[in-house]
Amino acid sequence: MKQLIILIHLALSLPLFTACHTNEIKTPPSKNEALNTISNSNASTERGSLQNILDNWLTNEWTPAVESDKEIQEKYLNKKEEESHFTLQEYMDKREAYLKVHPSDHNNSHVHKVESLPVIGSTKRR
Repeated sequence: MKQLIILIHLALSLPLFTACHTNEIKTPPSKNEALNTISNSNASTERGSLQNILDNWLTNEWTPAVESDKEIQEKYLNKKEEESHFTLQEYMDKREAYLKVHPSDHNNSHVHKVESLPVIGSTKRR
């Protein structure tokens, strides 16, 4: 009886697993124009605003702050690209160099702003 139950489960799950295995989309394109603009087949190659903001921050703030630090230059930037591998220690050293140039202000930080927001349902008043 147990073997019969196992065979039934196997027979029922086999089409499910084989259907999930294929990566191709077999559905025809939709007639909905709004859906077609965001689908992968018709996706635009324009960069998004978040990616642009990140790229601008990297080129205008992070890179100059990190490259101006002499310790970082000696330790990481003077090595050949082929020899160096990214490590967490390298990131932490570069982060420390960035924070020397751009110190964190607790009163203007996002953490302070979020913590100062009122909480819905809270009995504590601010």
